[in-house]
Amino acid sequence: MISYESGQRAFDVLIVGSGLAGLTAALQLAPTHRVAILTKRAMSDGSSGWAQGGIAAVMAEGDTFASHVDDTLIAGAGLSDLAATRFVVEHAPQTIAWLQTLGVPFSQEAGQLHLTREGGHSARRIVHVTDATGAAVQRTLIEHVRQTPNISLFENHTLVDLITGTDTSGQTSGRCLGLYALDEATDKVLTFAAPHTILATGGAGKVYLYTTNPDTATGDGIAAAWRAGCRVANMEFIQFHPTCLYHPHAKSFLITEAVRGEGGKLLLPASEGGTRFMPAHDARAELAPRDIVARAIDFEMKKHGLDCVYLDISHQPLAFILEHFPHVHARCLELGIDMSKQPIPVVPAAHYTCGGVLTDLHGRTDVAGLYAIGETACTGLHGANRLASNSLVECMVFARAASQHIQAMPRAAPPALAAWDDSRVTDADEAVVISHNWDELRRFMWDYVGIVRTNKRLERAAHRITLLQGEIHEFYANFHVTRDLLELRNLVQVAELIVRSAQARHESRGLHFSRDYPETAAAAEPTVLVPAPA
Repeated sequence: MISYESGQRAFDVLIVGSGLAGLTAALQLAPTHRVAILTKRAMSDGSSGWAQGGIAAVMAEGDTFASHVDDTLIAGAGLSDLAATRFVVEHAPQTIAWLQTLGVPFSQEAGQLHLTREGGHSARRIVHVTDATGAAVQRTLIEHVRQTPNISLFENHTLVDLITGTDTSGQTSGRCLGLYALDEATDKVLTFAAPHTILATGGAGKVYLYTTNPDTATGDGIAAAWRAGCRVANMEFIQFHPTCLYHPHAKSFLITEAVRGEGGKLLLPASEGGTRFMPAHDARAELAPRDIVARAIDFEMKKHGLDCVYLDISHQPLAFILEHFPHVHARCLELGIDMSKQPIPVVPAAHYTCGGVLTDLHGRTDVAGLYAIGETACTGLHGANRLASNSLVECMVFARAASQHIQAMPRAAPPALAAWDDSRVTDADEAVVISHNWDELRRFMWDYVGIVRTNKRLERAAHRITLLQGEIHEFYANFHVTRDLLELRNLVQVAELIVRSAQARHESRGLHFSRDYPETAAAAEPTVLVPAPA
């Protein structure tokens, strides 16, 4: 690390985010570049560690790349980019091999990788570590990152904004030159400079009242890239996981897709006969893609006035459940639910942001020197709906692609940048205003921009977003920044992008269902938003 003056840090590559995408990129780059990982909380607090199901890759005899590509394209409802899909699918097996060399303890059966099957997949191709894959992979990568000399870690550092344009020498370019980050330990905004910056900040699930995402999923990278001049695409496609645990003491705990993959059935409550309902909605029943299952649950809940439905796998022996779902079983048992004897109460919840910052197959954005990978990016893989377990593999494939592109570039010295102007004061009313606005945003996004949408609901949401943006801009422009303010600023920006994208799509496709436009158009076109010139 080079330090030009107090408060400034310089590296070859800055990586914002410590999930699977960011950690993979750091480990790939460390042999040749000085890397900084900035994460706004602890290293393990991102969404990757919450992933239960696994990583999709063609590993079994008889399975094919073509089959995995076809399954992805079907789930993507005509919007998945074929080149990006093939790129991810064909590079997936080598990412599994790389993780094995690092020591990830994948589940085995008879000396081979145990492969499970999830909704939308035509074959067993989900590599997993029981039902806690993300946590196991994340733990392994963090251990390697902490032992790698060329990687510097900056935990509890929140991205304020990207730096583009002019360095201290007066040189002007359209490049990303670095970023400002709030150090919570000192409450100071630091300047980080680098020729290359990678956004791996995850998605924006916290824009909704109910989500399976951790508190860190506030769309920071998407919002910052948009402000820096990057296009975003397909933001209307928010995946709602069909089965989030419904319990007053359970926050954001999802019941893995694999429960349905291993025979779990969705039922109405006993008061409504306890009957199975998915076969009436889709021939694939519980193995239909997530958007179909989520809409079916939403329909049944509204039709019968229910708070939840039930997922039942109690027909499987206890030994089977303990072998395949020990994490889910233990968490349910803590809450008084024995899934080996009774069904699990579940509801849909915002789960995955399919759109994001538009990138190419190297992870490059519209701004030179700026890359986006993982859930932050829109690579074209997911289209209108992400196929189960395609997200973790996308993280690794594009992390490696971005790293290789950076390593092939001529080496450049980090620019010298101006320090952040921190002469602003803290406002005494800030905390209560932020808390109120955060709650209002998440509630109206859930009510107006959720699983089923209408023109009128979107108009109401857009109006409220405009009002919130005015208040937030006033705070940001005049007062000392805090993490809560920065996250709210980003969430409101992402909410605007979601609503604008939803208003632009005059059809129902994949995860976007409109009562005003229930039919699917003949031609599948992405929604691309272009920021206004600065």
